[in-house]
Amino acid sequence: MLITLDIPSELATRLEPLTNQLPRILELGLRELNADAQLGFEGTAEVLEILAELPTPQEILALRPSEALQARLDVLLEKNKTEGLTSEEEQEWERYQYLEHLIRIAKAKAHLSSKAA
Repeated sequence: MLITLDIPSELATRLEPLTNQLPRILELGLRELNADAQLGFEGTAEVLEILAELPTPQEILALRPSEALQARLDVLLEKNKTEGLTSEEEQEWERYQYLEHLIRIAKAKAHLSSKAA
Protein backbone atom coordinates (compact mmCIF):
# COMPACT_ATOMS: atom_id res chain seq x y z
CA MET A 1 0.00 0.00 0.00
CA LEU A 2 1.26 3.47 -0.82
CA ILE A 3 0.60 6.36 1.59
CA THR A 4 1.53 9.96 0.88
CA LEU A 5 2.01 12.35 3.78
CA ASP A 6 2.64 16.07 4.10
CA ILE A 7 5.17 16.55 6.88
CA PRO A 8 7.27 19.51 8.01
CA SER A 9 10.57 19.85 6.16
CA GLU A 10 12.54 19.47 9.41
CA LEU A 11 10.94 16.09 10.02
CA ALA A 12 11.48 15.06 6.40
CA THR A 13 15.18 15.88 6.75
CA ARG A 14 15.43 13.76 9.88
CA LEU A 15 13.58 10.85 8.28
CA GLU A 16 15.42 10.86 4.96
CA PRO A 17 18.37 8.72 6.17
CA LEU A 18 15.89 6.32 7.75
CA THR A 19 13.71 5.74 4.69
CA ASN A 20 14.17 1.97 4.74
CA GLN A 21 13.16 1.90 8.43
CA LEU A 22 9.95 3.94 8.08
CA PRO A 23 7.57 0.96 8.42
CA ARG A 24 9.24 -0.01 11.71
CA ILE A 25 9.28 3.61 12.94
CA LEU A 26 5.57 3.91 12.21
CA GLU A 27 4.81 0.58 13.92
CA LEU A 28 6.73 1.58 17.05
CA GLY A 29 5.06 4.98 17.03
CA LEU A 30 1.62 3.39 16.77
CA ARG A 31 2.41 1.05 19.66
CA GLU A 32 3.50 4.00 21.79
CA LEU A 33 0.39 5.94 20.84
CA ASN A 34 -1.84 2.98 21.72
CA ALA A 35 -0.05 2.46 25.03
CA ASP A 36 -0.49 6.12 25.90
CA ALA A 37 -4.20 5.79 25.19
CA GLN A 38 -4.52 2.88 27.62
CA LEU A 39 -5.26 3.71 31.22
CA GLY A 40 -2.83 2.40 33.75
CA PHE A 41 0.35 2.25 31.72
CA GLU A 42 1.87 5.49 33.01
CA GLY A 43 2.81 4.11 36.40
CA THR A 44 3.96 0.83 34.95
CA ALA A 45 6.35 2.57 32.57
CA GLU A 46 7.78 4.63 35.44
CA VAL A 47 8.51 1.56 37.53
CA LEU A 48 9.95 -0.42 34.64
CA GLU A 49 12.25 2.46 33.74
CA ILE A 50 13.54 2.56 37.31
CA LEU A 51 14.08 -1.21 37.41
CA ALA A 52 15.77 -1.14 34.00
CA GLU A 53 18.46 1.08 35.54
CA LEU A 54 19.39 -1.89 37.79
CA PRO A 55 18.98 -0.09 41.11
CA THR A 56 20.77 -1.18 44.27
CA PRO A 57 18.84 -3.22 46.84
CA GLN A 58 18.50 -0.06 48.98
CA GLU A 59 17.03 1.86 46.03
CA ILE A 60 14.53 -0.94 45.41
CA LEU A 61 13.52 -0.99 49.08
CA ALA A 62 13.01 2.78 48.95
CA LEU A 63 10.85 2.58 45.82
CA ARG A 64 7.53 4.38 46.26
CA PRO A 65 4.82 5.40 43.78
CA SER A 66 5.19 8.82 42.19
CA GLU A 67 2.77 11.50 43.34
CA ALA A 68 0.83 11.18 40.09
CA LEU A 69 0.56 7.41 40.39
CA GLN A 70 -0.44 7.60 44.06
CA ALA A 71 -3.08 10.20 43.20
CA ARG A 72 -4.51 7.90 40.52
CA LEU A 73 -4.55 4.95 42.92
CA ASP A 74 -6.34 7.09 45.51
CA VAL A 75 -8.97 8.09 42.93
CA LEU A 76 -9.57 4.47 41.95
CA LEU A 77 -9.78 3.34 45.60
CA GLU A 78 -12.27 6.07 46.48
CA LYS A 79 -14.36 5.46 43.38
CA ASN A 80 -14.41 1.73 44.08
CA LYS A 81 -15.71 2.42 47.60
CA THR A 82 -18.36 4.93 46.57
CA GLU A 83 -19.74 4.10 43.15
CA GLY A 84 -17.76 1.20 41.74
CA LEU A 85 -15.29 1.02 38.88
CA THR A 86 -16.04 0.82 35.18
CA SER A 87 -14.72 -2.23 33.35
CA GLU A 88 -11.82 -0.14 32.01
CA GLU A 89 -10.98 1.11 35.50
CA GLU A 90 -11.21 -2.43 36.84
CA GLN A 91 -8.67 -3.54 34.23
CA GLU A 92 -6.47 -0.59 35.18
CA TRP A 93 -6.74 -1.55 38.86
CA GLU A 94 -5.79 -5.14 38.05
CA ARG A 95 -2.68 -3.92 36.20
CA TYR A 96 -1.70 -1.85 39.24
CA GLN A 97 -2.23 -4.85 41.51
CA TYR A 98 0.03 -6.96 39.30
CA LEU A 99 2.63 -4.19 39.29
CA GLU A 100 2.47 -4.05 43.09
CA HIS A 101 2.99 -7.82 43.19
CA LEU A 102 6.13 -7.47 41.05
CA ILE A 103 7.43 -4.68 43.26
CA ARG A 104 6.86 -6.78 46.38
CA ILE A 105 8.88 -9.61 44.83
CA ALA A 106 11.68 -7.18 43.91
CA LYS A 107 11.65 -5.72 47.43
CA ALA A 108 11.73 -9.17 49.05
CA LYS A 109 14.72 -10.16 46.94
CA ALA A 110 16.41 -6.82 47.62
CA HIS A 111 15.85 -7.33 51.36
CA LEU A 112 17.43 -10.79 51.23
CA SER A 113 20.28 -9.45 49.14
CA SER A 114 20.99 -6.61 51.55
CA LYS A 115 20.93 -9.00 54.53
CA ALA A 116 23.40 -11.35 52.83
CA ALA A 117 25.85 -8.52 52.10
